[in-house]
Amino acid sequence: MIYHALQATQDLLSPMRRMARGGGMLAGLDTAHPAFFPLRQMQAAMQVFGHAGITHARPAFAIGPVRVGNRLVEVEEQVVAATPFASLLHFRKDVDIRLPRVLVVAPMSGHFATLLRNTVQVLLQDHDVYITDWHNARDVPLSAGVFGLDEFTAHIMQFLRAIGRGAHVLAVCQPVVAVLAAVAVMAEDRDPCSPRSMSLLAGPIDTRVNPTKVNELAQAKPIAWFESTLIAKVPWRHKGGGRRVYPGAVQVGAFMAMNLERHVRAHHAQFWNIHDGDAARAAMHRRFYDEYFAVMDLPAEFYLETVRSVFQEHDLPLGRLAFRGRKVRPEAIRRTAMR
Repeated sequence: MIYHALQATQDLLSPMRRMARGGGMLAGLDTAHPAFFPLRQMQAAMQVFGHAGITHARPAFAIGPVRVGNRLVEVEEQVVAATPFASLLHFRKDVDIRLPRVLVVAPMSGHFATLLRNTVQVLLQDHDVYITDWHNARDVPLSAGVFGLDEFTAHIMQFLRAIGRGAHVLAVCQPVVAVLAAVAVMAEDRDPCSPRSMSLLAGPIDTRVNPTKVNELAQAKPIAWFESTLIAKVPWRHKGGGRRVYPGAVQVGAFMAMNLERHVRAHHAQFWNIHDGDAARAAMHRRFYDEYFAVMDLPAEFYLETVRSVFQEHDLPLGRLAFRGRKVRPEAIRRTAMR
């Protein structure tokens, strides 16, 4: 019922938000005169409301020319491998020099990989960049099967093999456990496509250390609570109809609840940005929240296994992490530099 309620709310508010965005652009009037003060307030309120809605559309990376050496080069997005659950996206550049290849493993945490746009743009100056572009689970048909931690880990290995020998891998936040597992398994198997280096950034290696609010919530409730309270079935109107997911809208709502005052202040400030004609600040706010409110649903298996294995049972630091029933041995990593 969770998803149906979310969908009904979105269906109800979407046309109202479209009207507000259109009505909020009351153009052609010189509203600087004090007589138009109420009109400016109405326009600002409509714009704030119109741009505050959830969407399931993946934003564009839209990475423009980047500087490589002494010249600017265009960037072309190319899908070089794909499964029902993810695409391996290559940011191709027309350059004569061979740059180090790096796979950026994006989080599957309710937002699209485009959240790492700035990271990709910086890396592109000195690297040949690929990224895991995870698909919205509500668009993946049931016939594609399940997607849990094992499948996530297998995708990392599959994509490293697609890139070829000598690549590097960089994991941001949530996927560091799966990346470490993938590299350990590849190292133990002497896989020739094992990465040359592995960078693990801000990830939950051992959530017993310096626990956050997310860690505390995971510890406070049994896994059965997460399954019964947060998991829902995708409505049949979507390609993934019937698939069990953790709705991205629920996750974003939880993120916002943890910093509700900050988000309220941001939207209050946006009202005055629009009212006072501060176009630069208003555009900056819209860019951030257009990305923040673009959500993707997570496969239920992946979400529940992550909560249980990473946040509740601490399988990795306690030496119990397994990949398809096989114990993961980080000590097998000997030829991959780690940082």
